[in-house]
Amino acid sequence: MNAYLAASEDEVKSLGKKIVVVKNMEMGIFYVGGSFYAWRNVCPHAAAPVCKGLINGTTLPKDVYEYEFGRENQILRCPWHGWEFDLVNGHHLAPDSNAKLRGFEVKVEDGQLYVMMS
Repeated sequence: MNAYLAASEDEVKSLGKKIVVVKNMEMGIFYVGGSFYAWRNVCPHAAAPVCKGLINGTTLPKDVYEYEFGRENQILRCPWHGWEFDLVNGHHLAPDSNAKLRGFEVKVEDGQLYVMMS
């Protein structure tokens, strides 16, 4: 695995996300719950630029006719069709879905963020 400079730690922390190009691949780097996550900017549903979507929360599982909003700033919503993805593990939130974002490990060194790729 090689480390590729992607962004500064402060920049991503202040914005919550940054879209970068590493090795000719566009990806989003997100700051969630004190950690950094890098996801390829391609939705597995229809190849939309998923990382350009809104970062929000989602409706949590509850009883019928009960609604609770939660997971604020942990969910990425695709701008084309509204598919929701967990920013920590990349999984699509629909029950029984196998869809997942393609992710890359992020290392922090001296205030810089490096994406690990082969």
